[in-house]
Formats: sequence, C-alpha cells, structure tokens
Amino acid sequence: MPAAFDREVGACRATTSLPDRDRKGAQRTLFEALSHTMEGFLGKIRGKPRLTEKNIRDGLREVRLALLEADVHYRVVKGFIEAVTQRAVGEQVLRGVNPAQQIVKIVHDELERLMGPVDYEIQLGGDGPTVIMLAGLQGSGKTTSCAKLALYLKERLGCAPMLCAADVRRPAAMEQLEVLGRQLDVPVVSERGADAVTLSMKGRLQALEQHRNPLVLDTGGRLHIDEEMMAELREIADRVKPDYTYLVADARAGQDAVVSAQEFDRQLEFDGVILTNLDGDARGGAALSIKAVTGKQIKFVGLGEKLDKFEPFHPDRMADRILGMGDVVSLVEKAQDVIEEEDAQRLEEKLRKATFDLEDFRKQIRTLRKMGPLRDILGYLPFVGNKIDELEFDEKEVDRVEAIINSMTVEERRYPQVIGASRRSRIADGCGTDPRQVSQLLKQFKQMKKLMRKMTRGDMGAWADALPQDLTGVETAIPQGLPGKVKRKRKRNRRRK
Repeated sequence: MPAAFDREVGACRATTSLPDRDRKGAQRTLFEALSHTMEGFLGKIRGKPRLTEKNIRDGLREVRLALLEADVHYRVVKGFIEAVTQRAVGEQVLRGVNPAQQIVKIVHDELERLMGPVDYEIQLGGDGPTVIMLAGLQGSGKTTSCAKLALYLKERLGCAPMLCAADVRRPAAMEQLEVLGRQLDVPVVSERGADAVTLSMKGRLQALEQHRNPLVLDTGGRLHIDEEMMAELREIADRVKPDYTYLVADARAGQDAVVSAQEFDRQLEFDGVILTNLDGDARGGAALSIKAVTGKQIKFVGLGEKLDKFEPFHPDRMADRILGMGDVVSLVEKAQDVIEEEDAQRLEEKLRKATFDLEDFRKQIRTLRKMGPLRDILGYLPFVGNKIDELEFDEKEVDRVEAIINSMTVEERRYPQVIGASRRSRIADGCGTDPRQVSQLLKQFKQMKKLMRKMTRGDMGAWADALPQDLTGVETAIPQGLPGKVKRKRKRNRRRK
C-alpha cells in the first residue's frame, strides 16, 4: 500500500475515533456523507469536454477520503478506487460526448457490484417448518431483528411465523422477545431454566405441531467471540439444522463488524448478513465492506428502532441514493403500504378535475405521516436527498398545518376561497396561531394546486423546474407538495475587516 494512502488511512482512523463526531451540527449517515462527496466530485468534472487521468484521480481522492472516514475497510476502498479509475480512464470514456454521465454510470456499477447482487429471498416449504437462525455479538440487535424479520415475513409473505427465545444467557432476553411477540401477535417459545439447544429443538417441534412457518430462532451472543459461544451455536446448527443462518451485525461498529463477520464465517457457516442501525451513524462502512471482505451478501437492513423499520437490501437502490438519484421505487412501495387503491383512484380523479381541497390535503398529511418523518421521505426524492443537510426541517410544522385545517369548517376546507380576514382570525384563534400563518398556508395550497394541474396535464417538467440543482426553489416547492416547514439555512455574512 502506498505511503500516501497509508497516511490517509491513519488520519481518517484518528478522525473517526472521536467520541462524538459532529458534522455541521448533526450526524450524517454513511450514504448521506458519500452522496455529498460524490456530488462534489461529479460537479468538478461536469461540463468538461474531455477528462484526463489526472482529473479523475484528483476527484476520486475526495471519494477515497470519504470512504475511509466512514470506516470502510481500506482494502475495499483501494479496490473500489482502482476499479473506477481503470474503467474511467479508458479510451471509450475519454472520447465520450458526456464524460460526467459516463463516470456516474461507472461509479454506480462499481457500488452496485461492491454491495450486490440482490438476494434476499427466503424459500418456505418442505415437510417441516423453515428454520431461520440469527447469530451475532451481544448488542448487535439480534432479538429485535428476530421480531422485525417475523413481522416482515408475516406482512409481506403472508406467513404464520413463530419465534424461539434461545438466548438463555442475557438477562431479560426471553422477556424482551415475549413482549415483542405479543406486540406482533406472534407466538414465542420460551422456557426458564432450559438450555439453548433444548429450547431450539422444542421450538422446531412446536412449530411443526402448530403448523407455524417459519421458525425464527434467537440465539445468545457475547461481547466478543469465544469458544463457548461458538460451540453452542454449532451444536444448535447440528441438532436443529436451520435452513438459513443470518449474522446480525451493527453498522455503527464499522470495521469491527467486518472482523466479527470474518470470525463467525470461519467458525460457523452463515448464509448472509442482517445489518442493523444503518441509519444511525456516519461510521457505516460495514455496509460497503462486509460483502467484499467475507463474500457474504447483506440480506436485510434495520433502519430504525420501530419494528416496521426493516427491509430487504437493494444494492442498486442504495447506489442510486449515494449518487443523488433518489429511490423512487422504495418511496412508492412505502406509499403502497399506507394508501388504499380506492383512495388513490379517488385522489387521482380529484387532481385531474382540479377539485382537490383542504379536506383532501388533510388526508394526505395524515397518510404522509404514516410513511415516516419528513426528512426520511425527502431522502428518497431525486435532487433533494443528496442535499438534505442544506435544509432544516421543523417537523412540528406538520402539527401546526393540520391544526389550522382542523380549525376550519367543512365549507372552508372544501372552498378555501371563502376565507376572508374575519374567518382567518377565527381560525387562528381556534388553533392558537397567527392569522398570517393561516394566510401563508392558503397561499401555499393555491400554489400547490397550480403545480398539480400542470403535472396532471402532462407537464412533468413542472416538478423538475421546482427542484433545480442548487435548490433555489425548494423552500417554496416542497411545502406545496408536502406538509412541514422546509427552509434554507442562512449563511452568516462575515464582516469585512
């Protein structure tokens, strides 16, 4: 490894070892940080009629630093940069009409290759229940991931899962899984005083007798890998013969998670990885390192504490988000989970006929809130997700908007044009706000209807025009289509001395 690269690795490790890394006042996830760096790299080469090897290497140096800072394994970083450079400086790219677009394609392909391919299918069938065993270190999120996986299988595949609490060493591990099982209405096999192997066998037998499929098996972990733990896991695997064995790893652990995965793979063959806390910290380098180092694919990811914050891992969609292309497919899937088909058709008809009113807007606010925080939803949108740190959000504004609409009469919600000065004062008094905020909401709603009319008439450029690259119109475009206050952070003007 070159000396310069070695110095960069050491400098980035020193930076990431700080206890509370604070970037611009808030932590960024791995993918937000990389997206920001990728945007800067692509901005430098965009518009150049011809690229040289020096242009590409200088730009990729920033990408390399961002990867190292995110605690991606240095061998993975080196291989990724070399692969991109080798393809980017080829004859075809140098003679291309639009080099920046070709570089985007190359980087996207390499990111997808690094994390992919897509493989999260779980095949259910056979004579008995399909057994899925989760293993990992203590504190990695195994027990919660068991419940999340059971909920995913229950809702997405229509299964009747069963949980088995075979973690007999961690205090309250059984109680935790029992509580989660009651929340999900999923039966849990547990027995105080029993050993892990006996409990696992009992779980398989009860799943067979009660016709439950699959059986999700929680196992014990340690703060570090030791022979006693691995011997217990191997015995469970030999006796129960799980169809799938997943390693649960914490994305916040960075390279430590990769080292643990290597050791688990050496002593206990596993089929894939469930990566938890992927949304929680910038040191998420495990997402880009585990597949390359261990050869094991990431199957599922945990994106929050709630039990429904669990989804299959799509390398192509993640590569899109890193490069600022958004993830519209995932956003549509989230919307489908909370929007009924009849409601969607009714809304489409109202938009087409321009009869969309504040009553409908209030319903959309409530639907949108079911999909998650506004910041998360914006992260899925093209041109916005990679600039998320340039915006600041007041999630409480969602409550304020809904309160204003709630203070209106049915007539006022259906016909906002009847709201005059006296009505604005009454509405403001009813929700404890100012008449000017009522006026602002009515103005934004009117602008939103104009934008929607353009889009329903086939003018899809209206949305793109509202979201230019420099986010000039975001403060007006976003609130029109989404509840919540979004505004640009003001840069402080430095006084000239």
